[in-house]
Formats: sequence, C-alpha cells, structure tokens
Amino acid sequence: MAYKDWIGNFWEPTKSVFTSFLNRLGLAWWVKIITASPICIYYFGPFISDREARNLQGGYIEDLIHEGATVTNLEIKCCQPSQLTVDIDLIDVD
Repeated sequence: MAYKDWIGNFWEPTKSVFTSFLNRLGLAWWVKIITASPICIYYFGPFISDREARNLQGGYIEDLIHEGATVTNLEIKCCQPSQLTVDIDLIDVD
C-alpha cells in the first residue's frame, strides 16, 4: 500500500470523528446560505475549516439554484446551527 493511500485510509474516518467533535464544541465551520425565493436560511456542514467550506460552497449554491431558489447571501461561519433549514415564511411572528 502506497503512503498516500495509507494516509487517505487513515484520514477519512478520523476526519469524520474530528469534525463531529468540533461541531459538538461549536467550533465547526458551516456554509450559511439565505435565499429570497423561497425565503429560507440553509446551513451546510459541518467542516473542519473555513477553507474546506469555501471549497464546497459552489456545489450547494448550484443545488439550490437548480431547485429554483434565488440565493441572496452567503456566509462562512463558525457556529452550531440548531436547524439546518429555516423556512422564514413559516415562522409565526405574532
């Protein structure tokens, strides 16, 4: 087994455990996307670093646009969202 293969086999399961650990501490990175149509907030993640989140954000934007959403804002942030999708239209403000 080549060194590169060995590292890949070791890192992938380790990365998942480490990402979960960071997320429990509120230290993981997330892609936050706000859309206007429908009016929603979407969180994609968790990620170990902001670099990883930035590298993957394009795929999430493409998926939302493909589903007919209009993306109005994007933010890469270190957080721990309580919901992955928030439909603003369904929130009762009374």
